[in-house]
Amino acid sequence: MRLQVSALSDHHGVAHAFFTRAAPVEERGLLARDIGVSADGFVGLKQVHSPDVVTVEAPWADEARPRGDALVTRRRGIALAIATADCGPVLFYDARAGVIGAAHAGWRGALAGVLEATIASMEALGARRGDIVAALGPTISAAHYEVGPELVAAFREADPAHERFFTPNAAGRAQFDLPGFIGARLDAAGIAAFEDIARCTYAEPEHFHSYRRHTHRPEPGHGRLISAIALTD
Repeated sequence: MRLQVSALSDHHGVAHAFFTRAAPVEERGLLARDIGVSADGFVGLKQVHSPDVVTVEAPWADEARPRGDALVTRRRGIALAIATADCGPVLFYDARAGVIGAAHAGWRGALAGVLEATIASMEALGARRGDIVAALGPTISAAHYEVGPELVAAFREADPAHERFFTPNAAGRAQFDLPGFIGARLDAAGIAAFEDIARCTYAEPEHFHSYRRHTHRPEPGHGRLISAIALTD
């Protein structure tokens, strides 16, 4: 029902989960209980593929979700939740400062700086980037992420070095390594540690939802995966 990584589970004071498709998004109370908070403390966003970060001081009603693509807090009893279906769910923790974060990192958000903005917002709450660990949950892999030349050009224009995350294929297009790009951005940001769970949403239909797989072969029950992190006592 849920997956974890040692980068976060080895630390005290935090609970996290990368939920599989066996955990329906609609079962908010079940997901909240599984991570140790009340249903009212399970907060998410209206995600828009932006670099915008919301600092959470108190829970909000689901219908009042703000727009953005990352959340940070130092409040206990609040689970920061991100929804994905191929994009990268990234969870952050600074054990020394007691600050957590969660980011939705698709190619648009990652290129626009949502990961760096999350780290900066954590620092505003007292975190230090040299103490932050981050973990990437199930994400579409390069083997299944074919993109057109316009995306390669957009990344090249932002930084010619980004071209290394694209591998030309026989169809005259390219395979994009989103997990590799996310890891490189976090490494360049100077955080303490990064762990990639290395699970592909597209390649494992029995475990994960995938928007791209659904467009290739429509399947029943298509939805989104939830990833969440919360501070514990």
